[in-house]
Amino acid sequence: MHDHILTLRDQPQWLDRAAAWFHAKWGVPLDAYRESMAQCLRREGPVPQWYLAADHGEIIGGLGVIENDFHNRKDLSPNVCAVYVEEPHRCRGIAGALLNHACADLAGMGVDTLYLLTDHASFYERYGWRFLCMAQGDGEPKPSRMYVHQWNP
Repeated sequence: MHDHILTLRDQPQWLDRAAAWFHAKWGVPLDAYRESMAQCLRREGPVPQWYLAADHGEIIGGLGVIENDFHNRKDLSPNVCAVYVEEPHRCRGIAGALLNHACADLAGMGVDTLYLLTDHASFYERYGWRFLCMAQGDGEPKPSRMYVHQWNP
C-alpha cells in the first residue's frame, strides 16, 4: 500500500517537497502552500495541518486542513482540501487512510467536525463523510457538494 502517512508538523523536512508537490497538482501558488505549511509548523493552533502519504521516500498522496477551501460558506470550517493521490496508487485505500488520519489527528486537538468541498458524488461516503449541502466555490460556475465528517472514535 504505502510506507506511511506523515503529519507535516512532525516531519518539517518535507515542507519544500510537499509545497512543490501540492502546487504541481492544484496550481495554487507555491508561496501559498509554503506559507500555510510554515504556519502549521509554528503550532499556533489546530489549523492549518498538512498530511502526506509516502512510498519509498516519494510523495504519492496528500491533503490539507485549512479554515476555508475558497467557498461562500465561511461558517463551515475547517475544511479538508487538496485531496490527491497519484494515479498509479489509486484504489488502494490511500485517500481513506489520509482522511482517517487527518480526522483523528484534528479530533485529538479538539476539532471533531470537518468539512470538504468536492465535485465527487459518492467517493467520500465510503470514509464516513455525509453530504451536507451545496456551496459555491470562489470563481466556480456552479455549486459543488459540501460534505461533513464528525469524529466518533
